[in-house]
Amino acid sequence: MCGEIRGNELVALKEIAELINTTNDMDRMLNGALSKLLQTTSFTAGWIFLFDDCGNEFCAVASNLPPALEARNQAAMCGDNCWCVDRYRKGKLHRAVNIIECSRIPYAADVNRCDTGGITHHATVPLESGKDRFGLLNVAEAGKERLSDNELELLQAVAYQIGSAIKRIRLYQAQERSALLYAKLGDVIQEIHSVQDIRHLPLRAVQAIGQAFDWPNVSLFVRDQQQLALQAQYANGQVNKTWQTLPVDRAEPVNTAFRENRLVIVSHCDEVASGALSAIGIPPFASAAAIPLRIRARAIGVLFVSSPKKRQFDEYHTDFMYSLGDHFSLSVENLRIYEQRSELARMEERNRVARDLHDSVMQKLFSLSFLAKGAETALGEKDPVVSRSLQEIRQLAQDTLKEMRSLIWQLHPAGLENGLLPALKQYAQAMDLTVYERAEGVKSLPRSIEEALWRIGQEALNNVKKHSGTNTAYIRLVKSDTDATLEIMDKGKGFSSGKKKGKLTMGMRSMRERAEALGGSVTFTGGHGQPTVVKATIPIHVIEEKCCEERE
Repeated sequence: MCGEIRGNELVALKEIAELINTTNDMDRMLNGALSKLLQTTSFTAGWIFLFDDCGNEFCAVASNLPPALEARNQAAMCGDNCWCVDRYRKGKLHRAVNIIECSRIPYAADVNRCDTGGITHHATVPLESGKDRFGLLNVAEAGKERLSDNELELLQAVAYQIGSAIKRIRLYQAQERSALLYAKLGDVIQEIHSVQDIRHLPLRAVQAIGQAFDWPNVSLFVRDQQQLALQAQYANGQVNKTWQTLPVDRAEPVNTAFRENRLVIVSHCDEVASGALSAIGIPPFASAAAIPLRIRARAIGVLFVSSPKKRQFDEYHTDFMYSLGDHFSLSVENLRIYEQRSELARMEERNRVARDLHDSVMQKLFSLSFLAKGAETALGEKDPVVSRSLQEIRQLAQDTLKEMRSLIWQLHPAGLENGLLPALKQYAQAMDLTVYERAEGVKSLPRSIEEALWRIGQEALNNVKKHSGTNTAYIRLVKSDTDATLEIMDKGKGFSSGKKKGKLTMGMRSMRERAEALGGSVTFTGGHGQPTVVKATIPIHVIEEKCCEERE
């Protein structure tokens, strides 16, 4: 008889092993293993509890349950803990345990008023593989209150097989998810790298990321001096370009990712988004991930993704999250380099055109004016008509000469070779503005930064002349080892009261885009009777590092 039992056990183990090793589908494997166990043994019913990452159990599969346990969609399999689940959670269940009384069985019989099929007890065995624990295998036999040692050993062997299969399938599923994620990441990278204009990158990036990974909310924060600024947002299937700043110390968990330059995962947040994030339009979230955007190990911003679902981002590998952020940062850096080189090429071309105009057209216009004056002196007294014609020619030549000087000024600003502040002061005085300037620092600025600050300063002074209601401007230029800051202030009437929050004029957008193209930023403060301040800051060290790399 013992040999016959051992034979049945070997058959059961063999058939279960063959079945669970032919599929990577978790439900199919569990159902098949449980059904095969019941077919090859005297057990009449069985069920398997699995535990999620939070330690909550759920009935993954069940077979041949009696009416009391099957009733109301297996309600007795859910809810309150039973003895085996409690012992498992406390780490006190390590091997197959002989038949025990189960609180679920009498509860089901009493509440559902159904037949238990003669089942009063069940055996339980943990599903494990190495140090990994997955759940419980429970089996029962009508009218049976105790299993033999051989039957317990069989359960232990089957549980080990099922545990190993669970581990293998989960590893396979994780690899599949990882392969799918990196395939999607490849599509996102391709989409981001296809953007040729840095002004369009923020919106295109957050939309591509949100749609590819089915993340409901994606927000892009960039460094803005000592603050972070929300530059673009994807939420509820819509994209929105904005510029709203918030102090770094008030933007949890964004500030932690930025300040410590590391990935921050929020698995479970009972509260809505913090006040600072909510105030700038970040939707309430139950889970989130803050990914630092890094260039040369220095954080330049944060990609913040959030969801109303809990533990939405727990399964994403750290390497994957960093890879997403680094590829976006690389795209930003590449576009900045492209913009800088394009701007340098435009500057070189403007300088060439300015030189050509000065050396050829200007000289010819001057000669034409001189010749017209000479002809007028020689012929004017003999023929009044000729005299008037020559006067008109001379006047046209002089007017054209003035226009040409103005054009050359725009192409290659006179005085810039003597420094940025003298050029801005000369430009302001030409518009009848009184200027008070101050310089701090003696560091020489790279040509691209000086050119960008010159154009920003021009636009800011134009706004002072047109909109401030005052003829006085204050210019401050600060040059440190890391940054160059140009600040232009007026004490006029400030911003228009009808200006919508978050909306920028064409000139303001132009100033901001020039600074961003070099990795800098522009802020606008004041209004409602307060002094209006335009402050542009551009990092010097980034440009210098690039120049050194190009020379090498």
